[in-house]
Amino acid sequence: MSRPVIFKARSICMKISLIAALAANNVIGKENDLVWRLPDDFKRFKKITSDHFILMGRKTMESLGKPLPNRTHIVITRNKDYKVPEGHYVFGSIEEATIFCQKRNVTQLYVIGGGEIYKQTLPIADELVLTEVEATPEGDTYFPEFDKANWKISYRKYHPADERHQYAFTYVNYERIHQ
Repeated sequence: MSRPVIFKARSICMKISLIAALAANNVIGKENDLVWRLPDDFKRFKKITSDHFILMGRKTMESLGKPLPNRTHIVITRNKDYKVPEGHYVFGSIEEATIFCQKRNVTQLYVIGGGEIYKQTLPIADELVLTEVEATPEGDTYFPEFDKANWKISYRKYHPADERHQYAFTYVNYERIHQ
């Protein structure tokens, strides 16, 4: 059981967005891999995250194999000896990573997984950039439940299944409703 994450007040200048593709049952992965291949979603992910800082857990970083081009990777791990290539960073907590980003004047931070990292960053997220996949695969990694009453939809676009995409899906962006 993980302990709750407590964050100090953060700068309103940095927008934190969780970006994920999730099934109807909130599955996002199985055995440290994706459970589908959706080429148009990959293109969208690349377009949205390129030239930005992306935050992830160690397992997500390892599943990538190497850093994604044109992005600065921030990896969260308890392993103090974990190494990443030059120009990318490792932190022991999300709080340390967000403080680092604020000091670097990062204006947009994308959280790309995995399940535990999404769970810990959901309370501080400003935006959810989701691909809601019309499938219910088996998996072992899940996107956390969230109360849609606290979010408003800012963008929605449907994509049908076709010869390149096994499942239909909908891009849905949610903006946090600040009260």
